[in-house]
Amino acid sequence: MTTQLDINQYRITEEPFYQAQGKEVALYEVAYAARLPVMLKGPTGCGKSRFVEHMAWKLNKPLITVACNEDMTASDLVGRYLLDAGGTRWLDGPLTIAARHGAICYLDEIVEARQDTTVVIHPLTDYRRTLPLDKKGELIQAHPDFQLVISYNPGYQSLMKDLKQSTKQRFTAMEFDYASAEAEAAIVSRETGIDAALAQSLVKVGLAARKLKGHGLDEGISTRLLVYAATLIGGGIEPRDACRMAMVRPITDDADIRDTLDNAIDSVFA
Repeated sequence: MTTQLDINQYRITEEPFYQAQGKEVALYEVAYAARLPVMLKGPTGCGKSRFVEHMAWKLNKPLITVACNEDMTASDLVGRYLLDAGGTRWLDGPLTIAARHGAICYLDEIVEARQDTTVVIHPLTDYRRTLPLDKKGELIQAHPDFQLVISYNPGYQSLMKDLKQSTKQRFTAMEFDYASAEAEAAIVSRETGIDAALAQSLVKVGLAARKLKGHGLDEGISTRLLVYAATLIGGGIEPRDACRMAMVRPITDDADIRDTLDNAIDSVFA
């Protein structure tokens, strides 16, 4: 017995705001038209996930997102048999649902998943476009609308956490980065409703933090955290307190780095 589902529940009904930085929209549209698998590379919180959501809405395709983690197994992706009051039933995993019904499957931060798990995507990323369900004895031919998209942050590459070349070379790739200061301020203002001058001040703090990447910080302040700070300010929090809560305390426990960023906040909001 296989559980039936309505794929339309995965459609995005309202346009997600996304500020294009270059040719990424046109590039993705052509890749999707050819059903090429796409890899999105860039720092955390720079807009990769929002971009995928925007493109799924623009193309009017269902989007199934999986937040990858080191405990995720192949069964978590493809599915498993379950026991319930009615007996044994097969439950499709998110990758299988996408391949069977024609959705875009987005594997977010795929480098976090175990390599023995990610190999299950290989047959879907070449001319075969198939997904073997070994436990079920079924070979799924991917729906014509199916596409696979993955993302990861190259800044966290290591010998233990990186994609195999055998996986990387199955994808086309697009590089993302934080927007320019002017564009990022416009994004923060658009997302939260704060005024442009205040958004520009938040971006100045973010830029100061990003200069410390590799010099005490593993990662700079993301656009996402700028939006969090702006949201707190919009809720009545004083800007300096909002910046410390949303932009500094989450990214470091180092007292010296924290003090440096706190001083940058005081300088910007003097």
